Amino acid sequence: MVKARSRTARAGAGRARTARARRPGGTARTARTARLPLAATALVAAGGLVASAAAGCSDGAGAAPKITTTARAGIAPTPPAKGAYFGAWVPPEVRGAATKTPSSGSASGSASGSASGTPSGTATGTSPGKDADKPGMAPVAAFERDMGRQLDIVQSYRGWKSDFPSGLDTSVLDSNRYLLLTWAGADTKEIVEGKYDALIRARAKAIKATGKPVFLRWSRDMDRSSVKDRVHSPADFIAAWKRLRQIFTAEKVDNVAWVWCPTARGFGASNAGAFYPGDDQVDWICADAPPGADYEYRDMSESLKLFMQWARGRHKPIMIAEFGVPKSYGQRRAEWLRAATKTLEDPQVKAVVYFDSDEQAEDARDKRRAYSVTGDTHAVSALRELATTPYFNPRNLPVTSGG
Repeated sequence: MVKARSRTARAGAGRARTARARRPGGTARTARTARLPLAATALVAAGGLVASAAAGCSDGAGAAPKITTTARAGIAPTPPAKGAYFGAWVPPEVRGAATKTPSSGSASGSASGSASGTPSGTATGTSPGKDADKPGMAPVAAFERDMGRQLDIVQSYRGWKSDFPSGLDTSVLDSNRYLLLTWAGADTKEIVEGKYDALIRARAKAIKATGKPVFLRWSRDMDRSSVKDRVHSPADFIAAWKRLRQIFTAEKVDNVAWVWCPTARGFGASNAGAFYPGDDQVDWICADAPPGADYEYRDMSESLKLFMQWARGRHKPIMIAEFGVPKSYGQRRAEWLRAATKTLEDPQVKAVVYFDSDEQAEDARDKRRAYSVTGDTHAVSALRELATTPYFNPRNLPVTSGG
């Protein structure tokens, strides 16, 4: 991994001023590595089973690969033809309040309706703040008002044994938004042995019963040393992943897109890629990419560099499911977000999800793990700029003029 700030950042303010002068709008790119090449992509559904997007690059170097997925086009979530979905995790409690476990809660029913590859509702008729009166949606609606648009994706965390859908899940599924269901893991060896088959089957049936497209992100960050006692090894994780998929297939669950998501940092010292179950087992490849509390300042391009290099060898759409700018960056938070916008405008990146929460902070003084933009006018404005950039609004949802 790259340590601390890059040599580019240390070279001084002179080059930053030069970069601002050259670029329309004057946005600086501080402490950034070389931009990943951009390429045009087009999504094509083939045989109802595989969606692919041919990608090219004018210089021919580092071009994004053709994008494929095992997800059922028109039933499960598939990548947008151009650009990337914009989503967020907004805690159900008072926004900005620290919570240690986002996966608690209980189910409150399931959504109904026919399966569709796009969320229910009318994309051109919704506005920020809509559905605030529905279970779990008030904080999401408040965040959407700040962003000036409705989210494409709303993330929900569920424990391994927690029922779903929850009240928030149902509200999202009944709206014109995708649900990103982040489901915690369990002991991989026990899963393979069949101990949890009944539980997995029940969850599969519950998702199928919604009749709505769902992103399923199971056992995220499996490469962390802190979860080794239950993950055991890459081989054990892959075996458990395949057992889950086998059960979902047996239950004929077609409305799920499987999201494999280690940490971006895991592509450095540890070998996160060893946990990859294979192209035939994964619909979206993903990374959680906070800058890291051990850095005073670190651009997103540096956090993602090794993951993106690995991802170029996979014919899959990329989701960045957790990213955020720490409060410790102070007045530079807006600068960080504007630079992140450029980094994420990559043809293989098809979904980005902001982690608008301080729940990972150890205490109120821990600003390096606090990512909520609430109350920070400049950060809200910069994140809003990202959210309303046409690239991150592929469904052309309405945008409001005010903050």
